[in-house]
This record gives sequence, C-alpha cells and structure tokens, in this order.
Amino acid sequence: MNPLRYFIDTHDRADGTFPEKLSPEEFEVFFVQYQQACQAEGVVPIKIHLSYDEGRAFCLNLAEDAEAIQRAHQRLGLPFDSITEITTATPGDTFFRRPAAAGEIPRKY
Repeated sequence: MNPLRYFIDTHDRADGTFPEKLSPEEFEVFFVQYQQACQAEGVVPIKIHLSYDEGRAFCLNLAEDAEAIQRAHQRLGLPFDSITEITTATPGDTFFRRPAAAGEIPRKY
C-alpha cells in the first residue's frame, strides 16, 4: 500500500455540486453512504466542513491519490468542484520540524 496523502474536495450549490436543500438529518444519512463508498476505494474521510445556509462543503480525506476520491464520489453520483492535494500547516507541521536557532525571536505579524 502506498502512503496516504491529504486531499480537500469542494462542493458549492452555486456550481450545482451541493444540494439545493440539505438538512443536518439528511446529511447524517448521506455521510454513512459516503463512508461506505470511501471504504470501498481506500479513502479515509477525516472531516467535512459545511454550511447548510451557504451550500458549500470542504471535505478533508486521506487517500493514495485524487482518483480514489473521485471514484468514491462516482459511487454515489456525487459531483464535486475540485479535488486538491494539500499539506497541513499547523504549528507542529510548520514551526516544530526544525530546531529553533539560539536567540531566535519570533516575528510579530
């Protein structure tokens, strides 16, 4: 098995890739189906950020490649706007991967 990488896929009502109306209860039913489709394709759903009012979703997944995420979406007939490979940028990822130089003072932004 190849290492898994992070991907974000996007959905937007304005582009027809998010339902016109979606309740939290409907999303719960859908998410179970999404998890099953992901499992069949070797995709690990991590987190979905969504706005019911705005009609947008940003889905964070782990997968070998973007094609696996695309296949999971196809299993459900779920359209998407984009699938983008990402890296994380938390303080642990960005700042703690190297030792701080002696006397280094963090910059204020």
